[in-house]
Amino acid sequence: MTAPDSAASAASPAHSSNRAALTLGALGVVFGDIGTSPLYALQATLDPRYRLATSVTDLYGVVSLIFWLFVFVVTVKYVFIVMRCDNKGEGGSLALYALIHRQLGENAPKRWLLTGALFATALFFADAMLTPAISVISAVEGLGVVSSAFKPWIVWIALAILIGLFAIQSRGTEKVGRLFGPIMLVYFSTIAAMGVHHIIQHPAVLMALNPLYMVSYFQAHPLFSFLSLGAIVYAITGTEALYADMGHFGRVPITTAWLAICVPALMANYMGQAAMLIEHPEFADNPFFHMVPPSLTIPLLIIATLATIIASQAVISGAFSVTQQAIQLGFLPRLRILHTSSHAQGQIYVPAINWALAFMVAVLVIGFQASAAMLPAYGLAVVGTMLITTLMQYIVVFRIWRAPLWQSIPGFVTFVAVDSVLLASGLAKLFEGAWFPIFIGLIIFTVMTTWATGRSLMRTSMLEDSLPLGVFIKSVATTVKRVQGTAVFLSASTHALPAALLHNLKHNQVLHEKIVLLTVQVEDVPQVSPERRAEFHPEGHGFYRMVLHYGFMEDIDIPRELSAACTGTDLTFEPLHTSYFLSRQKLIACRAIPGMALWREHLFAWMLKVSESAMDFFKLPTNRVIELGSQLRI
Repeated sequence: MTAPDSAASAASPAHSSNRAALTLGALGVVFGDIGTSPLYALQATLDPRYRLATSVTDLYGVVSLIFWLFVFVVTVKYVFIVMRCDNKGEGGSLALYALIHRQLGENAPKRWLLTGALFATALFFADAMLTPAISVISAVEGLGVVSSAFKPWIVWIALAILIGLFAIQSRGTEKVGRLFGPIMLVYFSTIAAMGVHHIIQHPAVLMALNPLYMVSYFQAHPLFSFLSLGAIVYAITGTEALYADMGHFGRVPITTAWLAICVPALMANYMGQAAMLIEHPEFADNPFFHMVPPSLTIPLLIIATLATIIASQAVISGAFSVTQQAIQLGFLPRLRILHTSSHAQGQIYVPAINWALAFMVAVLVIGFQASAAMLPAYGLAVVGTMLITTLMQYIVVFRIWRAPLWQSIPGFVTFVAVDSVLLASGLAKLFEGAWFPIFIGLIIFTVMTTWATGRSLMRTSMLEDSLPLGVFIKSVATTVKRVQGTAVFLSASTHALPAALLHNLKHNQVLHEKIVLLTVQVEDVPQVSPERRAEFHPEGHGFYRMVLHYGFMEDIDIPRELSAACTGTDLTFEPLHTSYFLSRQKLIACRAIPGMALWREHLFAWMLKVSESAMDFFKLPTNRVIELGSQLRI
């Protein structure tokens, strides 16, 4: 979905109503993560390791930093610049990479661009493990404010909620998802009211918006102020969701939700926490839940827990979408993807990813025991992704938009400097947990690059042993016995013969009356228009070359597209008279042949073995598929 057109919406009441619905939907999906940051962000800065006090200088300085991070990082960078770098309405690291690759082609930066996009994607998966664990356990920790008797049970209650959340993913969230927006609206209204209540009691806290308080904060204790940036950054976790989820809601609804609802509510709550702590420094152990009287702690706990569940659901669904993009673009092996809605294309469920995330979330909750212990790991994943996004966005600004240097250089220097400082502060906690997203990111990055490189080497090896179609038709097609029916051979190349065709001829010594050499190509766009879906090229003697084009956000359904594409041709794809031939390679890792390191060849061979079959992935009829295997060395 592309961003709604502002002119059209102004003229159409129905469109305005739709925009309001999208804005409410964005509130429930896009802003769950950043919206629940008040549960732990300000509290994290008061950790004894930073040696900050509940004084005007320190609290006003922290609130001022949060506000100006909202202004420069979230609003200016993401809302006004990054979200304009959309790929046909879609956002995210892989969509941005595809946009740059499509626009610049061979002139695009080679190694670092792909490396950056893949590592940002890997960090997103690390974030998808950390967000549910931190969000839910930080809400459940409110029980410790109610009574200390609950403290031994906090981890197990949080774990039960999270396991239940992952267990229901296969059923989809279409129905319950309609409640996300209203619940988050109640949540934002609640935290805003809590903040306003304490601001009224200490109105001087409004002065914290003055950037001079940031200067005073760093002058008071330069080293510990710098280290505390690694905790202050928790206030902007979830910012990348503004860009990644743009395809679902559009740029205007997300911008409206951020500026009209989220910023006022979040800043009111942060200033309210600071105002309360100046009056009651003894509440520093959990300022969010101490903002309300004891009689309202349980209702607040329920609202906050629901908000954190929604934030967790949003990042889990995002992981499914990113997985689908990575598979279509050739960076992950085929995985089983199930649709949980009959009419909403974005409602998907990837079992392998779901249970891998569930396992890692359980390990994090049991291993770290508390949200404060997990937070050092959280911030680094977020800032690392932000820095990569900044570098990639300015390829668009400099080389695609061709913006004047006098306009773009100051912003580029400012954003890179801010991201780099935040990253350096996070790295200072490398041995306190910040190693986790780096470790997970490197593993996922290795998997993605190994799969992409292995596929490239495998295709090169197969092409070296293949024959051009024209030569094959002249030498073989007119002399071999032909049988009735249509045979569809899937081919990775649009020029050479697929290995399955040669193996079928070798073993069965016949050819079908009609032979279609089919190639599926995934483009650098989210969706491909129906008129561009199929290319059809008759090659003579009953041979046809066909190419199906898909976007990286689309599902591939070969039988459906073949039925639509044969209209107006002499081809028919009758289910009982059409056979599908697939090549299935068994990779033999070999030290003697140059390619990848031997351990990576073994990894690629394992991924090739466990990947979902092309029959299921392309939705081919199970009773009409013939797989022909071969061994291959790369």
